[in-house]
Amino acid sequence: MATKQQQRKPEWLKIKLNTDDNFKDIKNMMRSKTLHTVCEEAKCPNIHECWANRTATFMILGDICTRACRFCAVKTGLPTELDLQEPERVADAAAQMGLQHCVVTSVARDDLKDGGATIFAETIKAVRGKMPLCSVEVLIPDFMGEEDSLRIVMDAKPDILNHNIETVERMSDHVRAKAKYSRSLELLARAKKMNPDIPTKSSIMIGVGETWDEILRTMDDLRAHNCDIMTIGQYLQPTPKHLAVEMYYTPEQFALLKEEGMKRGFRHVESGPLVRSSYHAHEQVRSASQTSAP
Repeated sequence: MATKQQQRKPEWLKIKLNTDDNFKDIKNMMRSKTLHTVCEEAKCPNIHECWANRTATFMILGDICTRACRFCAVKTGLPTELDLQEPERVADAAAQMGLQHCVVTSVARDDLKDGGATIFAETIKAVRGKMPLCSVEVLIPDFMGEEDSLRIVMDAKPDILNHNIETVERMSDHVRAKAKYSRSLELLARAKKMNPDIPTKSSIMIGVGETWDEILRTMDDLRAHNCDIMTIGQYLQPTPKHLAVEMYYTPEQFALLKEEGMKRGFRHVESGPLVRSSYHAHEQVRSASQTSAP
């Protein structure tokens, strides 16, 4: 494990840092509005590119997660109290940034009866209230499988319902905490039944010990549960305490996975070493809307 951690990253994983005025403006704005972004909390490799382009993924419900997944850099512990004014501050920030597509995610809040679903719904409504033409994508936790919580979010009619399956079935219990592979698939299927017109989306990270055939099987499982959009990216170890990288996939392999996904009927597949669930999300929603649902 230590040897893998010390391996030099391939050339295609080198990140160009960009701390121009846009980057600084967004950082200052998030601080002034007491908001969090998954870009910072999860140590996303694309933060410099996205913030330079004035895009960001808001992370609601605080910055402390009730779960301790072995791949994730977000802090874990006992969350703070619920901030009922957070949805309006997110909407204000989205308006200030002039977003056309707003992505909202959260920490897992297993301490809350609804898992935070009501705050998700209120955030969708607040953004729409300030920016009627802005599309809203939500990246939700599994709400421990509670159908009522999912319905609260779906009733607010997000433009995209995103829930990440994260990894292949065999690796799921090793990589994730509390979340279950089958529960994630069930959530995506339930969302589609609640509102067939809302595209569903999921993501996996590769390089944690899965096989190529298992990746393809995960694609098949997602399509069998009517998932419309898939993103695939390289896992990068955020700290020495987290899972070590087992394998670095090449850009050519990611291109092949995109082809495999499109052959299986996904409306859009974003696949690349630095791809994350919300990477180029505005382009994903546009591409998916131009592709007819199977």
